[in-house]
This record gives sequence, structure tokens and C-alpha cells, in this order.
Amino acid sequence: MKTTLRKKYLISAAVCLFIIAGVVYYYFFSSFSDKQETAYIYVDSDDTIDSVYIKLEPVATKHGLCAFSTLTRHSKYADNIRTGRYAIKRGEGAFKVFRHLKNGQQEPIKLTVPSVRTLDRLAAELSKKLMTDSTQILRQLTNQTTCNSLGYDTSTIACMFIPNTYDVYWNISVTNLLKRMQKESQSFWNADRRAKAKQLSLSPIQVITLASIVDEETANNAEKPMIAGMYYNRLMLRNAEYPHGMPLQADPTIKFAWKKFGLRRIYNNLLAIKSPYNTYKNTGLPPGPIRIPSVAGIDAVLNMKHHDNLYMCAKEDFSGTHNFARTYEEHMQNAAKYSAALNHRGIK
Repeated sequence: MKTTLRKKYLISAAVCLFIIAGVVYYYFFSSFSDKQETAYIYVDSDDTIDSVYIKLEPVATKHGLCAFSTLTRHSKYADNIRTGRYAIKRGEGAFKVFRHLKNGQQEPIKLTVPSVRTLDRLAAELSKKLMTDSTQILRQLTNQTTCNSLGYDTSTIACMFIPNTYDVYWNISVTNLLKRMQKESQSFWNADRRAKAKQLSLSPIQVITLASIVDEETANNAEKPMIAGMYYNRLMLRNAEYPHGMPLQADPTIKFAWKKFGLRRIYNNLLAIKSPYNTYKNTGLPPGPIRIPSVAGIDAVLNMKHHDNLYMCAKEDFSGTHNFARTYEEHMQNAAKYSAALNHRGIK
């Protein structure tokens, strides 16, 4: 009799434990998300526990959100919300989701550094993928002390940004972002690239500055080494006519000086602008790049085609490529053909 009663108690207890285990598993360990694909939530610096719930609600099951709320009430998470981009994966339970948010175990984003012309445009593009806003980024990029601490100045800081895609955390601080870009730049400038720059008697900053002009001249990667070689010839030329070097006379630098990037023709009145970026008046390279050049542009300078041309002019077929010339007389003939083509199309 006692044995039978004991068995009944044990069976009842086992059933209760099984039910409790099932409930616990259902609420805390079955899939928190009701989506087939991984979802992401972004917890910002001004989020409260209520706004976190609101952000979780569209991707969570009812029992998952209930479990998350229960875990929150029995922890200090509501008082210590951590910013970040968090992945909510199909099959992960509320306990795991809660632990990730509580401990700040976020998922990185793919941040692409764009090849843009100005620092404000760079800041705007980066901020689209980051928690920080463009104003905070631009403030640091235009701060001389910050730039100096990284080995640059406000004219050359763009050289630190190599246009690739990097894994970073969404809530990365501006300071850490700049340090990361500095590290990536140092990695990019490996022994091989530094040796090639040294052979050309150019610093990495000078290579990037020249590459920015080359990139502005053409989108044709195959022609970039040829253009780089032409500008390099001007840069290094020393003779009776040009004892301090031949001016680069690069039209893209005039556009940059005026901040008028849509200009199709550069008239003489535009060449009078007083600017260190006016390469018609000043010899040598401008103070810094006129855009963040592409990797193809940088490598085109490092692997430039050596020739004896000093002039180039856009081809009259508007193919995006150029006619090159050794003498000014040849160049003027090419320029006349291009000017006639512009006039024919009514381009001013």
C-alpha cells in the first residue's frame, strides 16, 4: 500500500517537473523570434527599457517577450542598458537574447569607407551606418589637435581613410573609429607599397594626393597608370623653363578649390582663384587629396606607366579616355578637337 502510494507521488512529482521544465523551456529557450531570417535591433544611448521592449516587439513571439520581461525584472538590466546592434536569430531563446543585450554582445556591421570628395560628405556617409551623427565625426576630422595625434593635419586626414569595407560595431565611438582607420591605413601601407612610394621619392600622403587627382580625371582604371605617369613627369620636371617644377595644371583641383564639382569646362577666369589647391598658380602637389581616392587609383600611382608625355586632353569621342602629347603644340591640337566637340554638343 505504502509502496503504491509512494509510486503515485513520484509519478505525480515527475509529471509536475516535466510540465515545469516544458514551460521553462517554452518561455526561456524556445525560439524568441518569430521571423525566418535573422533580425537586428539597434539600442541607442537614449533608449529606456520600455523603448527596448518596443524595438523587440516586432520580431519577438509573445512568450519570448514575456520571458524577456521576466528576466529584466529579476536583474539590473533596466538600469544598465547597453547600446549596440544586436542580432535576433531564429531558434535562439529569450534567455540567450537577454544575455546578449545585458552583456553588450552585439553583432558588427559592414562599414564601407566611400570614395568621396569632402570631409563633410565622408562624415555624412559614415554616420548613415553608425550610432554617432555626422556632426560628431566632422568635428573631429576638422580638429587640428585630433588630426595631429593621428599623424596628419586637417588637409591630409582624408589620406587615413582607405576605401574598403570593415567590420566595426555600430556604437563605436568617433575616437575608436579614427584609431581603427589609422590601423587599417598602416596595414594597407605594407612594405611593398612603401618601397614603391620610396622609389618614386613620394610619401604615402603624396601618393594618395596624386591618386586623388588621377581618380578625378578618369573612372577608367586601365588608363590611370598612364595619367599618373603624366602628372609625375610634370611634378618631377626641372629645366630652364620650370626650375621649380612644372605646375600640374590639373582641372579637378580647380573644381575642388571652387567647390564646384559639376563644372564641365574650366575657363580662364576660374584659374585666378587664390587657393593652395590651384595647381595652375602653384607648383607641386596641393596640400592634401581632393577626394578619398580608390585603391585602384593609389595602386595606379605606385605602378604608374613611365613615359615622356607632359600633356593630356579628354578625347573628343567622350569615351572618358584621353589623348596624350609630348609637346604643347600637339596638346593644343588635341585640345582644339575636344573644344569643338564640346561646342557641337552645346556643353558650356
